[in-house]
Amino acid sequence: MATFLYRLGRFSFRRRRLVLMLWIAVLAAVGIGAASVSASTSDAFAIPGTQSQKALDLLEKEFPQASADGATARVVFEAPDGRKLTSAAEKSEIESLVTELKSASQVASVTDPYTGGTVSKDGTIAYAQVTYSVAQADVSDAARTDLEDIAAQGEKAGLAVSMGGTALNEQTEQSATELIGIAIAAVAMVITFGSLVAAGLPLLTALFGIIAAISAITVVSSFVDLSSSTSTLALMLGLAVAIDYALFIVSRYRGELKEGHEPEEAAGRALGTAGSAVVFAGLTVVIALAGLSVIGIRMLTDIGVGAAFAVVVAVVIALTLLPAMLGFAGTRITAGKLKTRRRRAEERGEGEALGVRWARFVLRNPVKVLAVSVAGLLLLAIPALSLQLGMPTDATATPDSTQRTAYDTITDGFGPGYNGPLTVVVDARTSDDPKAAADDAVTLLDGLPDVASVSPATFNESGDVALIRAVPGSSPSGQETVDLVTDIRDRGAALRDETGAELMVTGTTALNIDISKKLSDALLPYLCVVVGLALVLLMLVFRSILVPVKAAAGFLLSVLATLGVVVAVFQWGWLADVFGVDQTGPIVSVLPIFMVGVVFGLAMDYQVFLVTRMREEYVHGADPKEAVIAGFRHGARVVTAAAVIMISVFAGFLFSDTALIKSIGLGLASAVLFDAFVVRMTIVPAVMALLGRRAWSLPGRLDRLLPNVDVEGERLRQRLEKAKDIEGSEDPQPVPSGRG
Repeated sequence: MATFLYRLGRFSFRRRRLVLMLWIAVLAAVGIGAASVSASTSDAFAIPGTQSQKALDLLEKEFPQASADGATARVVFEAPDGRKLTSAAEKSEIESLVTELKSASQVASVTDPYTGGTVSKDGTIAYAQVTYSVAQADVSDAARTDLEDIAAQGEKAGLAVSMGGTALNEQTEQSATELIGIAIAAVAMVITFGSLVAAGLPLLTALFGIIAAISAITVVSSFVDLSSSTSTLALMLGLAVAIDYALFIVSRYRGELKEGHEPEEAAGRALGTAGSAVVFAGLTVVIALAGLSVIGIRMLTDIGVGAAFAVVVAVVIALTLLPAMLGFAGTRITAGKLKTRRRRAEERGEGEALGVRWARFVLRNPVKVLAVSVAGLLLLAIPALSLQLGMPTDATATPDSTQRTAYDTITDGFGPGYNGPLTVVVDARTSDDPKAAADDAVTLLDGLPDVASVSPATFNESGDVALIRAVPGSSPSGQETVDLVTDIRDRGAALRDETGAELMVTGTTALNIDISKKLSDALLPYLCVVVGLALVLLMLVFRSILVPVKAAAGFLLSVLATLGVVVAVFQWGWLADVFGVDQTGPIVSVLPIFMVGVVFGLAMDYQVFLVTRMREEYVHGADPKEAVIAGFRHGARVVTAAAVIMISVFAGFLFSDTALIKSIGLGLASAVLFDAFVVRMTIVPAVMALLGRRAWSLPGRLDRLLPNVDVEGERLRQRLEKAKDIEGSEDPQPVPSGRG
């Protein structure tokens, strides 16, 4: 691979105009495509194989008029102080508004509060249940505008009107604040390189790549419904890794120039060494992200594959466009007047860099440093023991939102369970007496302690499938409701034995419960699959067993500490004001498993970037400890800058209004902080010092079985030296630097 990348680097450098024009053509094509299509995104979950999904599919077939998978809204009315909604004036106004709701855009049905029994006992609160003929993803702006206009009419009439439900969920939009990390990234690279040209190239190529990736995702979303978070997370991860990969290659290119190589040769050597590490680091991230598709939840598949695509684009950009841009920059990339006095002294060989001094300190005290670092991460992980999972609902909306107001008002007037009623389906198609089976189901539900109310059974046209509405006594996200759903399903087995009818529970609340369970059950298998594949990949890279195992163990420490931080902030409310968290509650169910995939991929990035240079020095004859110091001498500054960049990019997403995006932003920023600075730059050298030469050992049989991918470029170096001797030490003709 190193030889191929060496040739690719020289080709892209030499034919830089052609490469640049090809990329501009690609960007123009996807950009025009994105501008000319209408993207379609969705926050809906489909979880095949679960009882709730099976029941929804049956309802869609047997009760098409019910729009079982359609979006819903609750329009909540509250009487002015001292008045009741049962008075003639208020009743007339609400009935008029309900009539308008029935004729609103995309509305399939509306439940009148006065005929549907949704007026509170004291007559001060009522709500109309609105069901749409389309799914949440397809609710139009016109439909939302109609809903808001009708609510405004109620407000003018003196009523307090609030709205909740899935129809109110706006699509996730990109925000300029989410790119605030780019400014910090630019500063970090200027400090790292001391040159505006060197700092600007990674930013330029990263922006080029991320625009291409997001445009392509937009084009795809016009043909396939994608999760509304797909492009946001692709932007988040694609931007971060694109800057890091470019940073790593540019740093190596500058190093090759300082060793006296001509620019074209330096570009080839940079890609043959650092480019190999980028390929394997990117492949590890792609494996972790694409692996999310095995969970079987479409949202995770969308965001995983979308982010993996953005990473692939970042790798391809780093291997093709970046060398071409290096051709335009030439040797000017090493010139810089922004270097600090200490940096200039280091370049003259006077003194050592901070990273080298830190590595020597860790190597002198490996046991103490290892103990303190591990203990600190485990301490931060303690809150993770209280991790509670749930899906975003109106209860977790910001306190001043209309969704949260509607939720609280319904809770005050009726009870928390009315915010998430259960839809119970009785499939009596194989029963001898469907009506008796449905009656038994109603009796069963009515006898359960945590059921507030049960509606009579409603049959389909053929009379063999019944629909029952059961309201829990507890909140939709409460453990009592989870236990109730489990209890109903367990008792359904006895009903099936007695009547031949199948009892199923569905609805938003049951769907959320099933999603959380499926994600919890899938976490360990997913972790094993991803870690297993990545261990094999790292074994190929480092020709070692202990180094990949150490990398995986460090990752586990990072992810546990990260989950602890997320729980402390978003669930317990610690430093909530600092991080802009308006509402605490359970952690979004998709977060832990998504974070496991992403954090593992990013952790392996730093592992590959830092340890590859250690391996390279060791292969070239350095003592194990000296190899560690050399790895820090060449890589610590770059890894530090890369970590600061990623932290900045991820932290920028804390400004998002979406709970999932905000929590992922904090989680990933924390994970990079822990993994880069505590695990890779502290625990790794400590463990390497304790292992010594054993760190690089590989059983002979396994060594023969594994292909040698030559990430450190040893075979490439030997081939180049041999060719140099044969040709009489003649290097390739230099390319004029800095000229197009």
